[in-house]
Amino acid sequence: MGRKKRPLPLLENIEITDAGAEGKAVAKANNKILFIPFGAPGDIVDVQVVKKRRNYLEGRIKEIKKYSEYRITPKCEHFGLCGGCKWQHLDYSYQKSFKQKQVEDSLNRIAKVPFPEINDIIGAEEIFFYRNKLEYTFSNKRWLTEEEISDNEHEYKETRGLGFHLPGMFDKILDIHHCYLQKDPSNEIRNALKDYTISKNFSFYNAREQKGFLRNLIIRTSSTGDLMVIVIFGEEQPFAIEQVMDFLSVKFPSISSLLYIINTKQNDSIYDLDVKLYKGKGFILEEMNPAKEGRDILKFKVSPKSFYQTNPKQAWKLYKAAHDLAKFTGDELVYDLYTGAGTIALFIAPSVKKVIGIESVEEAIQHAKKNATENNISNVDFYTGDMAKFLTQEFIQKNGKPDVLLTDPPRAGMHPKVIEQILLAAPQKIIYVSCNPATQARDIAILNEKYEIKAVQPVDMFPQTHHVENIILMTLKSK
Repeated sequence: MGRKKRPLPLLENIEITDAGAEGKAVAKANNKILFIPFGAPGDIVDVQVVKKRRNYLEGRIKEIKKYSEYRITPKCEHFGLCGGCKWQHLDYSYQKSFKQKQVEDSLNRIAKVPFPEINDIIGAEEIFFYRNKLEYTFSNKRWLTEEEISDNEHEYKETRGLGFHLPGMFDKILDIHHCYLQKDPSNEIRNALKDYTISKNFSFYNAREQKGFLRNLIIRTSSTGDLMVIVIFGEEQPFAIEQVMDFLSVKFPSISSLLYIINTKQNDSIYDLDVKLYKGKGFILEEMNPAKEGRDILKFKVSPKSFYQTNPKQAWKLYKAAHDLAKFTGDELVYDLYTGAGTIALFIAPSVKKVIGIESVEEAIQHAKKNATENNISNVDFYTGDMAKFLTQEFIQKNGKPDVLLTDPPRAGMHPKVIEQILLAAPQKIIYVSCNPATQARDIAILNEKYEIKAVQPVDMFPQTHHVENIILMTLKSK
């Protein structure tokens, strides 16, 4: 007979002291670090331990005995279950201060190199409704709240839902009534589509059995007023698809790009699937002010599979800050690594002699070339290739040694071979843009062999979350 597990303890009167990784609050108990979701530094709480490890504990708040001065009332009814806005209960000024601290801690703890005083974080004027893209999931087994489960008056409960995955649960969807991340008509479209498809008794996707008619919904908006809606179906049912798409077309005539995809695979990725245009044009148009006054506004065609910064107003601030830190003279050759659809490359192109963008995704490079043509920008070249294999001495000899290197890698940071090639190329300046201060700091520690940090500029791209973007300017050390 197996040993019974000891029940995990309830810890009383625990003071939360800090905000930590992944948006969790931090406290100390029983000589261990205790991570607590949805806590605020200054709270005094009773905590039920839910996970016990050698070096740390994880718990959830059972009762708040004293409220932190940083704590505010969340706007969203889904706060505490939805993992999208884990900091909605924190005053925005404190959110910004912790994000700045996160950058500083990463440089001190991981990079361990000298750096100047960090510039004040560039905050957002709009802390709600700032995203231009949201993706929802249909589920035949939505998450039922404790109130719904205990409601014995209504024996039948509709189990279909349309919303976001609960944190750590691939097969559990939280049905969303109102989301504060994307401006209307996003909420109206989602709710109307859910109600209509339930009324027609269409099947919603079952993630465990990997079957069901309705699978995902993507809504994209733009600064020009364009609206894109993409419905992803898990089964090919032409008549039912026609009904769904016709409903959206009639109900929401403001949709400028209405598309659908049939995905019968075992994953949700749509990048290898055909997109079918039902109504309107196959793209939405985004605009961005140029870095230099007097230049034409930049225009970007955003297709269903295109990447475009999800907070366009903060993206402009991010790009402008990177541009200004570089202090271009107009005569530079710039390498833009991980260029994506070429947004930053085209943003800085009017300020330099030439930009060379490199990206591993062929479709993104095709978009970059089209965007360059659409904006009449000719001093850019784009190449597709695995960065670790593509950025070689031969490539540099052929295209020229960069004066400035701009890099904006994914969260995992740069491959060691890429850093090795950067050190060999030895550009005068490096502008390192990152969405992960920890991996950025790791890479900076290696670059420190030849480079020193001259400026650090955090930017808040995602209010109500723990995520922070950071720009670091490095220059070659004097010999």
